[in-house]
Amino acid sequence: MRVSVELLPDASAEEVLAAIDAADDSAIDTVFCVDEVYHRDAWMLLAAAARRTRRVRLGPGVAHTTLRDPLIAAQQLATLDELSDGRAVAAVSVGNLAMLEQFGVDPSGLRIARRMRETHAAMRALLDTGSADLDGELLRYRGVFTTARPAHRVPLLIGAMGGPLTFRIAGEIADGVYAACSFSREALQYVLENVAIGAERAGRDLADVETCASVTAAVAEDGDAARRAARLKAAFYLPSMPPALLERHGIPVEDVEPINAAFARGDVDEALSLTSAEIGDRLSIAGTPEEVAERIRSDVFGAGFNHAVLALSDREIPRLWADTDIPGLPTLSEQVRLVAERVLPLLA
Repeated sequence: MRVSVELLPDASAEEVLAAIDAADDSAIDTVFCVDEVYHRDAWMLLAAAARRTRRVRLGPGVAHTTLRDPLIAAQQLATLDELSDGRAVAAVSVGNLAMLEQFGVDPSGLRIARRMRETHAAMRALLDTGSADLDGELLRYRGVFTTARPAHRVPLLIGAMGGPLTFRIAGEIADGVYAACSFSREALQYVLENVAIGAERAGRDLADVETCASVTAAVAEDGDAARRAARLKAAFYLPSMPPALLERHGIPVEDVEPINAAFARGDVDEALSLTSAEIGDRLSIAGTPEEVAERIRSDVFGAGFNHAVLALSDREIPRLWADTDIPGLPTLSEQVRLVAERVLPLLA
């Protein structure tokens, strides 16, 4: 069973790198860094970290491959693997749908399942052979090549949220699945059921597929501070969660509609006030190190996943997203150390 962290690079670059250093000095498996325009650049931070770390795996989680061509992402990934002496990994997806809309991309025309199948094929070819030719329905390449060569076979995970087709494709062709916004046992088991369908279709053993659950999380000595931070972060993700996914968490769609409406009119304070503690608890794993360890054991590993990825809500997120301060909430590097020193021993 693996435990990793996902960093949202809103803290200073030096603080993000300090958090990665802390992970490298521990048994944390991987540091994933969110790849979105809203934050500091994940690829540059990972490249900087590659030369100052020695053990921890490094990768974008998730790398968006709509605004960035999949072969450009593969070239960057091969370079990161060289810089890190073979420690690169990536979760890839079409990207944050709300972000794509802001860039003028209509999500309804993405054909996500087909796009991810072709994206994976193109990236795998360039990483493994240094060249790519593909005559797909959505992606076409002819004679593309690169001198960027990875130090080892770079694992490619497929990131997905609602499913089911992307979960099945991950089980069929990818090294693993990177499931976002699934926290309840029902939601997590839904992911695994569909990954298993894909694995069976390809004649693969599900045990050979890396099953990562990326869960909104916060860890603090003050459990209430951690839960407040996680609830705040979870609230911002509600507008992107499809109704079926909400229902798999036992959250009625009508309970979320007023929250989404408040966000739509720019009233962040109202949206956060409408997000109940119960909704926050259903959509995050947060609390003291002991509480977080128990939730990982029971909810993530207990559901059958083999990799828990804690998407941390640190001190800077409430300040930058909601202009609020949560006393008792640790910095990003402090939370990584709490995971390493207090959570992991309880899961060993």
